[in-house]
Amino acid sequence: MAQENLKICLPPLTQDDQFYTEKKRLSDARGLRYEFMLPVSLSDDEIVKVFNQIIQTARLIHMDEIELYFVDDDDFGPFSPRNELGSLNLILREVDCLLLTASQQAIQVLQDLRNVTLLKLQSVGTTSGAVDQMVIDESSNNMEEDNSLLTWAKNNGVRSKLNIARFKGAGRGLIASDDLSVGDVALEIPESLIISEDLIVGSDMYNAIKDLEIMTSDTMLTLWTMQERFKPDSKFKIYFDTLSDNFYTGLSFGIEALAALEGTLLFEELMQYKEHLRQQYDMLFPMLFSDYPDTFKKEIYTWDRFLWACELFYSNSMKVIFSDGKLKTCLLPVAGLLNHSLCPHILHYGRVDPTTRSLKFPLSRPCERGQQCYLSYGSYSSSHLLTFYGFIPKGYNYYDFIPLDFDAADGDSSAKSEHMVRRTQLSTSNGSHTYCLPYKLIVHLRNALSCADLTDSASDGKETDKEVLQTILSIFNPMLEELGASDGPAWENSSWDVKLALEFKELQRIIISSVVASCNSGLELLKL
Repeated sequence: MAQENLKICLPPLTQDDQFYTEKKRLSDARGLRYEFMLPVSLSDDEIVKVFNQIIQTARLIHMDEIELYFVDDDDFGPFSPRNELGSLNLILREVDCLLLTASQQAIQVLQDLRNVTLLKLQSVGTTSGAVDQMVIDESSNNMEEDNSLLTWAKNNGVRSKLNIARFKGAGRGLIASDDLSVGDVALEIPESLIISEDLIVGSDMYNAIKDLEIMTSDTMLTLWTMQERFKPDSKFKIYFDTLSDNFYTGLSFGIEALAALEGTLLFEELMQYKEHLRQQYDMLFPMLFSDYPDTFKKEIYTWDRFLWACELFYSNSMKVIFSDGKLKTCLLPVAGLLNHSLCPHILHYGRVDPTTRSLKFPLSRPCERGQQCYLSYGSYSSSHLLTFYGFIPKGYNYYDFIPLDFDAADGDSSAKSEHMVRRTQLSTSNGSHTYCLPYKLIVHLRNALSCADLTDSASDGKETDKEVLQTILSIFNPMLEELGASDGPAWENSSWDVKLALEFKELQRIIISSVVASCNSGLELLKL
């Protein structure tokens, strides 16, 4: 009698994927498969071997632009906590689907594979320090306010396995009220409680400004929020009353904090964003004051309140696909309290369930009772998180990089070659002659300097690599000098914005120092 086999199928690459070409190249080079035949009788070692084959394909499926840039052909991952969580959850979904119809004989091997996957999930992020452990502030006197928000939300249809907590130096967050497993829905918000552009349609404000060329749905929602915040009879009064008076994002940085950032790309970006917001306000007012005085009151639509509303949306809003299929910018009561982590518990969200007409937040990794439950805001750099959310995550952020633009070899300034570096401690390459630096950057510089390729091992190849490393040093040594010495413990005595600016500057110093150290180590190696 022939032995029964199981077939696990991962979704194949399709040309709908914007990174299809590079993923296909890597997939072919590695001989990855998307269908795996499993005998129903496997030893523990064989289960682990099959799992390692499946996870390599799953990781490639989930790779994004940054991960694809930094990967070497000999690098099989893990590539980032976010990628690993997505990959492991993909395997779990496929295994759970098979378990629904599996024969009695096949159930054991599927359960064994599931257990290996869950074991891996529990360890994600622990080795890279990606889990940001905040300390609960037991002395907080805001418990009544937090409980009123949660009670109001539940009375309006919210289902939650999370409680509100205050954290030292970090404001509010959500903690698990019970032990939660992968797949458990930690939070569920009815579509009727989501604040979106739909609330404005038909209002006096909407009818007055809907046809203005400068008016977008996001701008209208911002203006509506400024007004709704102060309405005593608003359905969302408790939600607005419990919001912070200040959001402390990079958009509120003062002169001293901006001065501390001078010489960094973030300084230029913050100045541009602040100028953009000011220009946007000046386009709206005083025009709306004079044209619609009954709708837009000067005491409500001040610059400070406009900046508050903009920071609210930048730091608390989410993009949600509603049951009608439309993507909208939204504010989500309670869910907006979920903090970001490099290794989140909640990875997949953002689409209203058309059956229950609610937005669900299922877990992608376990969360123990009393532990803070984290969300992923996206694959964002620390500069983005500082600018729009007002914090820098702890641990190694795989999306922190410094961009590099090189002109084409023929001098055509319009045809630039874009590259990047990040802290070289994140390199997992086993290949020779990359010196923990990005493979694509090294190859580009070798070619630009008319270098020999990787197969050359003669002295000419060594001289070429010396020139490559010296070129990189000529870029980053001046950057390091411009940043100056570390400010060290002086951070703790600074204002919130200066402290954040100095923390970001230190992060830049760490990245650049690692690149310089790798180049110097490479040059020493080439002397041998």
